[in-house]
Amino acid sequence: MSEALLYEFSGVSADDYLAVNAKLGLDPTGGGGDWPAGMISHTGAAGTGSFFVFEVWDSKQSQEAFMESRLGPALGASGIPAPMRTEWLSVVGYHA
Repeated sequence: MSEALLYEFSGVSADDYLAVNAKLGLDPTGGGGDWPAGMISHTGAAGTGSFFVFEVWDSKQSQEAFMESRLGPALGASGIPAPMRTEWLSVVGYHA
């Protein structure tokens, strides 16, 4: 089954999230753009004082390749701090 990844960021806004996605050439509101191979789904959500990203991937290796080649550099260029929480989860069920 697939793998899910949860990021929780402190001090990151919806505008920060959208700016990183723009650097990546992704449109998280309309789905267009150059989404990475292996990504099954992606959600960005604002909480009280936190910003969450929840993704489902075909494998951890696909996400790690995206992080190394594109996402890590885009986060660094945008001044986004490391997430305060990163957790991999084993997907048991999924529906979209």
